[in-house]
Amino acid sequence: MTGKALDGIRVLDMTHVQSGPSATQLLAWLGADVIKLEAPTGDITRRQLRDLPDADSLYFTMLNCNKRSITLNTKTERGKELLTELIRRSDVMVENFGPGAVDRMGFTWDRIKEINPRLVYASIKGFGEGPYTDFKAYEVVAQAMGGSMATTGFEDGPPTATGAQIGDSGTGVHLVAGVLAALFQRERTGRGQRVNVAMQHAVLNLCRVKLRDQQRLAHGPLAEYPNEDFGDEVPRSGNASGGGQPGWAVKCAPGGPNDYVYVIVQPVGWKPISELIGRPELADDPDWATPEARLPRLNKMFQLIEEWSSTLPKWEVLQKLNAHNIPCGPILSTKEIIEDESLAANEMVVRVPHPQRGEFVTVGSPLKLSDSPVEVRTSPLLGEHNEEVYVGELGLGDEELRLLKSNGVI
Repeated sequence: MTGKALDGIRVLDMTHVQSGPSATQLLAWLGADVIKLEAPTGDITRRQLRDLPDADSLYFTMLNCNKRSITLNTKTERGKELLTELIRRSDVMVENFGPGAVDRMGFTWDRIKEINPRLVYASIKGFGEGPYTDFKAYEVVAQAMGGSMATTGFEDGPPTATGAQIGDSGTGVHLVAGVLAALFQRERTGRGQRVNVAMQHAVLNLCRVKLRDQQRLAHGPLAEYPNEDFGDEVPRSGNASGGGQPGWAVKCAPGGPNDYVYVIVQPVGWKPISELIGRPELADDPDWATPEARLPRLNKMFQLIEEWSSTLPKWEVLQKLNAHNIPCGPILSTKEIIEDESLAANEMVVRVPHPQRGEFVTVGSPLKLSDSPVEVRTSPLLGEHNEEVYVGELGLGDEELRLLKSNGVI
């Protein structure tokens, strides 16, 4: 059988919380041997947001599948020696500590290149070089400073965070792209390199259409936005699609918090929509017949659609719209997603056995490679692979391993 895409690639994973672990989990799913190096106390998320008192939290388990775990106190001299050996044996090293933390351990980029010139050394930071460099970065801080919050929410409401973790996991995906590119370039040059991704920069990359619209504002109001007033900044525009075709979330019966369907009105879709909502005359009415005519009436247009949709369950609205090839999608709650049979069939919602929890549900790999299928395996217990790595791979003796434990090195 063909091996996995990243078979033979060893990743030294010195990451914690979400942004870094999301990246190294993707690398593990692609077949890399990811060794998660934790302080003897463990990644803080093992204990955060626990739902069971004596088990690793879902926060940890859902970001650290398919990895091995070792513990190491890198502040000790023996710890530094072991870290040096681990760097020497790795292809990739990933960290998301605060700026300068790894340098202060004694492992500058120059030192790392001496130890292993083929190493790809990848880092996630909150910000690039400049006035924000030393700011503490969290998910929503990155959203705030990357352009997302200013453009998310409704016109008359405050800036709003998105539920998608674009600051943390979004940055992790960007880092994976950089690591893979560096490994590919190493095939030609024989050299590793530094890979840096800032959370603010990753969010900004995901918000580029809003910078597009900022520049379009110089030439007048943005007609596809439902807003009536425009200043010199892109406004929050609620559920407007942000693209060339207008869209909106319309209410459905019985009126629960997620009883909505998102509908996009393409030019070709207006006639069948007008018939579905019981207003067939609007298909030929010059005030409604063309996209240009409808643009000043977007609020009214979606109000008319909602008067129809609000009488029907969202799955029936979905069926009727799809019958006419009208782009739409129901708003799926987290409960509906976790119970969705198609997502389970696509191995995007998977059930994983765990030695402490019994079983947990997690998100599977969105990367589907024909020759590198992913089997999601459970996250490791703290230090579960100490003996396997230190004795079996680094060649330490059993007695030294015992001393390392008693001396607090591992």
